[in-house]
Amino acid sequence: MEAAGRVCVEPGCEAPGEFRAPPLEGAADGGGPGAFRWMCLDHVRAFNSRYNYFDGMTADEIHHAQRPLAGWERETRAFARAGAGDQGPRWADFSDPLDAIGARYRREAAPDRPDGKPLSGQDRMSLKVLGLAADADRSALRKRYSELVRKYHPDRNGGDRSHEAVLQKVIAAYQQLRQAPAFA
Repeated sequence: MEAAGRVCVEPGCEAPGEFRAPPLEGAADGGGPGAFRWMCLDHVRAFNSRYNYFDGMTADEIHHAQRPLAGWERETRAFARAGAGDQGPRWADFSDPLDAIGARYRREAAPDRPDGKPLSGQDRMSLKVLGLAADADRSALRKRYSELVRKYHPDRNGGDRSHEAVLQKVIAAYQQLRQAPAFA
């Protein structure tokens, strides 16, 4: 980290203040922690070596702070219930400049079927593999499957085995859709 013109706060030291240390005790103005102190590497190392969390504690207080379950006995906030006064934050309250949250939870709108039967995500993927629309029926499914098997099967295209991977995807997609509730 560059010093940006800061000098070490230790008296008599002219080295750049590149490392921050907590403010002096009582330096806060009541509105949060005070400003950090900036020190050179040697002085921040000396500051850290003098730090002792347990300084000023009795032996019983130290033993109590070092227990394996220290801190776990505090009561936690209850989960919000529908209609309860303590609601969590709304997603709209957060700024998501990279669309990291939205991209993960965005869902494609479920394609409409005339019969009203729902399609799962796997069903939609299988329909894409077969090149069918969401409103296809069972007979269209069978017909398209037969066309694609004739097209990609090695026995039907002169022994060309270069399309085996596509054929396996077509077969898996047909098996998925054949058992799907939308095509039952």
